[in-house]
Amino acid sequence: MHVFLETERLILRRFTMEDIDNLVALDGDPEVMRFLNGGKATPREVLEFDHLPWYIEYYQKFPGYGFWAAIEKSTGDFLGWFHFRPHDNDPVDEPELGYRLIKSAWGKGYGTEGSCALIDRGFREFGVNRVVASTMFVNTGSRRVMEKSGLRLIRTFHMEWPEVIEGSEHGDVEYAITRDEWEAQQANRSTAP
Repeated sequence: MHVFLETERLILRRFTMEDIDNLVALDGDPEVMRFLNGGKATPREVLEFDHLPWYIEYYQKFPGYGFWAAIEKSTGDFLGWFHFRPHDNDPVDEPELGYRLIKSAWGKGYGTEGSCALIDRGFREFGVNRVVASTMFVNTGSRRVMEKSGLRLIRTFHMEWPEVIEGSEHGDVEYAITRDEWEAQQANRSTAP
């Protein structure tokens, strides 16, 4: 198992083709997919022959960046995934943070735990200058994870979606944290009683 990162409760490891059933179950939950495409399941063929191979190939593109299967340490259960990687045509030192977790993992702090670990590692080891994340304005759960992970709201914007998703009329939000902001947070943590 190619472990990328460990936290108190999580192992973030590389994906393998054996993860296909995990991804099918994750992307098959209408509530997980609600703010992504209105709740439609991603077809198995798309996951198996497009998404999963792309996740695996990504490890060769940029060391330290990619898509990571989130495993609960105590049970070995698949909880979902995190990604930490630059968007196409964006600077390599400005990766996007993303996550998708199974519903039973929501509200338990896993999203924040994994996000904070990736952000910290990015700033400490990969020369990151800024981390960004985005979601729909109405996705309060995801926004809470971003805020608890130290990111701040930068802007609200409107994207063109191929299909209208409930809540999309309110737009999308971008959150970010810069190296200076992260360093200030680290200094505040180290001086706290």
